[in-house]
Amino acid sequence: MNAGSNVFSRQIDRAVSKQKSGNILSMCVDIERMSRKHRTHYAHSGSVHDGQSSPSVHGVHDAHNPSRIPRRYYFAIGSVATLGVIAICYAIFVGGSSGSDRNPSKLPGQENQQQWSRQELLNQTVQRAYAIDRLFRQVYTPGWQGANGAIGDAYLFAATGDQSLLYSFANIRKLTDMINGTWVDDRAWVCLAEMYWWDFTGRANRVWVEDAKQRYLSAKSEGRLSHHEGFWSWYNWPANSKVEDLIFTNTNMNLMASVACWLYEATGDKQFYNDAILVWDGDSKYPGIEKPFYKGNGVWEPKKGRTFVGGQFPWMGAGCCSIGASLYRMTGNPRYKEVAVATAKRIMDPANSWVDGQDFYQIRMDGNGAFVNFIVDAYEIAPDELSDVPAKIEKMLEHVWTNHHGTATVTLHRYADNAIRNGWSPNGGEMGYGVDEIGTVHAQSQAVRAFGVSAYVLKQQLEKEKAPIQGTRVDSSK
Repeated sequence: MNAGSNVFSRQIDRAVSKQKSGNILSMCVDIERMSRKHRTHYAHSGSVHDGQSSPSVHGVHDAHNPSRIPRRYYFAIGSVATLGVIAICYAIFVGGSSGSDRNPSKLPGQENQQQWSRQELLNQTVQRAYAIDRLFRQVYTPGWQGANGAIGDAYLFAATGDQSLLYSFANIRKLTDMINGTWVDDRAWVCLAEMYWWDFTGRANRVWVEDAKQRYLSAKSEGRLSHHEGFWSWYNWPANSKVEDLIFTNTNMNLMASVACWLYEATGDKQFYNDAILVWDGDSKYPGIEKPFYKGNGVWEPKKGRTFVGGQFPWMGAGCCSIGASLYRMTGNPRYKEVAVATAKRIMDPANSWVDGQDFYQIRMDGNGAFVNFIVDAYEIAPDELSDVPAKIEKMLEHVWTNHHGTATVTLHRYADNAIRNGWSPNGGEMGYGVDEIGTVHAQSQAVRAFGVSAYVLKQQLEKEKAPIQGTRVDSSK
């Protein structure tokens, strides 16, 4: 190979290096320009004689003919051209669904780059949510696990407007056909699924409201809202029940307070308002859960006694983010917001050892879909104060989808059917209920909930970015 061909080879090497840094289109342009220059140079130097090149045998490069591109670069140039076409088609495909999001006169690196990446991240999250949802539908059961998945699909519906999701829970996996289960939190999940779907579909379907109302009132009439341990709280069973289970309370049970907030908003019935306040604040005789258990700065300190896995405040009290946010929306009292925000901040700060410092997954607990939802509930009432929450959740879900970037010692994501593990620690060993389950209705429903909620948050952020700038700033948390 002569010096001219060596120069061209080095130029291609430099161009190919652009592909490694992601600049495919620029690379293609460079190679085409160099190819033309190379041909022109040797045409003028007489290296091509009478329009014919030196012969080659069976396609083997003739080392004496400098006008030929070395054979070792044929594949590279062909691959580069193919990658360029793929890149252009991908850009058209991504932009085709939301052409108004893209301005062809502006390139990445200019003012709309952040919006593009948000749209692409939303597309990816939605695609992953649907992939997980397919298996969830196959393993679905009409109990509390199914209700968790129904909550996730409600958020996914809010992000996509996909009517097939609505049709599924209105006609096939009907929310009103779900069973109440045994513990009171079983029906809390069902009630919340009904209220989320009522809200995200325009608040028109009163059947869901009435069904949630009857489930709630039935639990209350059974005596599951009680002060028998000296404070007001919801319990898995009524006091003195003849059951083999421990009779205990935790924040899962007290999500019935969030249900009460929803029901007050939907019906205006004051009993639901009073019940929700009772759980948090108590009355003149007995406190609610805040006074005996909340120690300030986001710290919830459980009492010792009869509890289940995770204690009275599993996930470091993350459920209180949801309850506090519900109370704040219902009353406007900033005290509830302050506690919810402080709790979320403490939990999501890796310095407090609950979440990983890089990918923000829970190190030692299951229930990840509910956990994500609880933290987002706090974020929604204080997006400025908790502005880092969406990015942390995105990293958490990427960690799961990629099996901790390919280094997990347990399977978090089974690629064959997009089954997701219930616990999300890359090395296992978490506390919880069925933490090692993969692709079961329990595990899959939690994944649907997490990815659906994340898609919803991304959609809200994208819409906020598209909104015209107003003369005065509006506090979206009010």
